[in-house]
Amino acid sequence: MNKLKISILLMLYDAGEKGLTDKQIADRLDINKKGFKKLETALSEMKQHNDIAYKKGMCWIKHPEQFFKAEVTRVTPKSGFIRQLGDMPVEYFVRGRDLMGSIPGDIVLAKQTAEADERFSAEAVVVSVLEANNGLQTGVIVAEGNKLMVLPDKLCNDPLVIAKVSKAAAMHVGDKVVFSIKKRGERHMDHTVNIVDVFGSSDTAKAGADAYMLSNNLHVNFPDDVLYEASKLDIDEPDHDEVLRRLDLRGEPIFTIDGADTKDIDDAVSIAKTDRCYKLGVHIADVSHYVTKGSKLDEEAFYRGTSIYYADQVVPMLPRQLSNGICSLNPQVDRLAFSCLMDVGFDGKLLSYRFEKSVIRSRVKGVYSEVNKIIDGTAVDEIKTKYARVIDRIPIMKELADILVKNRVDRGAPEIDTSETKIITDENGVCIDVKPRTTGIAEGIIEEFMLMANKSAAALAMKEKIPFVYRVHEAPTTEKLDQLRETLTALGINPGALGANAPASELARILRENKDSDRAMVINRIVLRTMMKARYSEEPLGHYGLVMPEYAHFTSPIRRYADLSIHRILTDYVYSLDHEKLCRKYAAFSASAALQASNTELSAVRCERECENFYMAEYMKNHVNEEFDGMISGVSAGGVYVVLPNTIEGMVSAATMPMGDYEVQHGVILTGAIDGSVYTVGDKVRVKCVSVNVNGGFIDFEFVGNPGKPAKSEKTDS
Repeated sequence: MNKLKISILLMLYDAGEKGLTDKQIADRLDINKKGFKKLETALSEMKQHNDIAYKKGMCWIKHPEQFFKAEVTRVTPKSGFIRQLGDMPVEYFVRGRDLMGSIPGDIVLAKQTAEADERFSAEAVVVSVLEANNGLQTGVIVAEGNKLMVLPDKLCNDPLVIAKVSKAAAMHVGDKVVFSIKKRGERHMDHTVNIVDVFGSSDTAKAGADAYMLSNNLHVNFPDDVLYEASKLDIDEPDHDEVLRRLDLRGEPIFTIDGADTKDIDDAVSIAKTDRCYKLGVHIADVSHYVTKGSKLDEEAFYRGTSIYYADQVVPMLPRQLSNGICSLNPQVDRLAFSCLMDVGFDGKLLSYRFEKSVIRSRVKGVYSEVNKIIDGTAVDEIKTKYARVIDRIPIMKELADILVKNRVDRGAPEIDTSETKIITDENGVCIDVKPRTTGIAEGIIEEFMLMANKSAAALAMKEKIPFVYRVHEAPTTEKLDQLRETLTALGINPGALGANAPASELARILRENKDSDRAMVINRIVLRTMMKARYSEEPLGHYGLVMPEYAHFTSPIRRYADLSIHRILTDYVYSLDHEKLCRKYAAFSASAALQASNTELSAVRCERECENFYMAEYMKNHVNEEFDGMISGVSAGGVYVVLPNTIEGMVSAATMPMGDYEVQHGVILTGAIDGSVYTVGDKVRVKCVSVNVNGGFIDFEFVGNPGKPAKSEKTDS
């Protein structure tokens, strides 16, 4: 469709049912009498192609319900996806040739060409790009004859012409780059680009991660005005007058427990046992005292939303002068805190709670591994000496945590093992090992105590009916539960009473019953995919996974803006701001903070996952042609996904498997159409690593032998 026809279509789309006359179109397009014949020809051709109705000089879109505005969400060299704008967004598949050169983030006018069915998504074509996203893209420098061009990672398989290089550094073939589109064509291959930055060899994980960060506007460095504000807070101790107005807890045996390398320490604990209850204190760095509303620090924290952690890197929400300095609860120094002081019954029930602005002095910078040794009785004298002032508290902590864990299990909260990955790098940032991240008893203790403080914060907000930012987790949809039931049945697992509106306890039961099975890991994944994504909301919608009617994030204001937000709200509450004023002040703020926190969390999760893929591929680069034991973690028509014990996942392409088409059944079984071989999620397999693409974060396996099980034959009457 040429530019004239697109302009006509856009006009008619905006005009709606009334349509326009050909003369009105000519006037709006500034077409004179000489060009009117061209307009009539274009209108006639559009009528022939059923794009418009054209009769007696009157024009209107023939099937307006087929047209809609959408955002481009994903683009690959051969296809893309767009999501309809509005309250009920539908995702459409678009063939590469029908994308009109659009890129992710573009707002387009699209036309539906096929409805969704049981097997395929709805399909559409892009008619026109309405709002161009000038966002950044990644690619690799290639040579075309004597000319350097850039091969995009996602847009197309054709190299693009480079119009300008913004960075002074020299480019070399194979370099990872970030580029912007200078001039658009109607096809991706017709775009011309400007090189924004060069990151070195695309065969390194660091280059891929750095390029990803820049292309997604995830900034490592802080603006100068933010750093200037942070520099004024680069102080050793809090203001003396502020200390005097707070609850003084410096005499209490408070201490922190974190990873050995943690520098941004935002939570500390205290505990005592009386003849009536446990006295539990959770003391959180009072970040909101330093990051004030309307400051440059606050604006930047809101924009970032969360800290990002991948490999050996941290992209902090706040400058290190704060996160590692005055806001970090370092040992043997005075620090301002926001304390949640709770009385917990011997049955683990929360008897009472209150929030206090406090000043604390941590006794010890505890380390999970050391505390675990104290708990299991293997701690050496050096560790015992380090914890001498608080060591008597650790058995009490474990005692209470055990009760809280039992309560959580009793109320039916699913215990999902997410199998997180630990990336180990050398001094140059090169990945040298990949391991599953393990946790011990101490990690669980701190998690349970943070849950109690978070629950208390949400309970207070609900009781007092004040604006808030809640952490919410909605129940799975009926469709997701039906799919889970079907999947489990296909795997030979009894789904029991699982059905519509199933409580979390049913998911917990499935996990518990299969905890020791060979398929425990993949069943965890399947159950996790069934559950909705947790998010932030100004409405207290409850937390399905924790089986709590109220929940919030209060305990990590250094690295999450949601926590910083509710600290600000609770500060005014603690200092007795009038209820009406409190509601007026924070109603709009809580809604915007919840939305931004949800969006930035999703962005951070995607970033961490993508960057981990780069590092895993970099590690496997040194293990090509080696064999590994693994487990089938997923299936698709394109092949079989296999996960190794170290959490690395790769794909066995269907092209390397026995000849024939493959059909996916119930989302977990792949069946060969010719030889009848069956590959099922959870099956143990042996694979060989045959190739690695660090730039794309891809790992390719091949089966060693043919592990596909023969299809079960049905008995017939003789």
